[in-house]
Amino acid sequence: MRIGLGYDIHKLVPDRELIIGGVSIPYHLGEEAHSDGDVLIHAIIDSLYGALALGDIGTHYPPSDLKWKNISSLLLLKDCHSKITQNGYSIVNLDCTIILENPKLKPYNLEIRKKLAEILNINIDQISIKGKTKEGVDATGENRSIEAHSIVLLINTIKN
Repeated sequence: MRIGLGYDIHKLVPDRELIIGGVSIPYHLGEEAHSDGDVLIHAIIDSLYGALALGDIGTHYPPSDLKWKNISSLLLLKDCHSKITQNGYSIVNLDCTIILENPKLKPYNLEIRKKLAEILNINIDQISIKGKTKEGVDATGENRSIEAHSIVLLINTIKN
């Protein structure tokens, strides 16, 4: 078994779509980023690569490479998941926290979990998504940024 921890943060800016876990959420601000800025998927990718000591999202999809410009983070997650399975591992469970003052994420929780379960080829009950606020503290609490944390447990599926 291997455990990985991921984290990401992005500024919130006008004229960008707010995408969390592959789901477009109606809001007047979105993530500023080289890709689509999906902070949750970026944290998940970091936790998956981290569990196997394979670097981080920037190692595999550097912002200096124009081929990743405005790419859907779902495509990055599919690629990452493929590398994890090629290394003989599968996901036992995924636990994530999204930190954002507004909008409230509860109405989108199930849709986000379904989307992630589909991409990661796991059951929805293997995924936990929680939304939290920072109670007005720091840039995230002032609704100027969004953060996400992810922890994943992987199991080796190769029989020796």
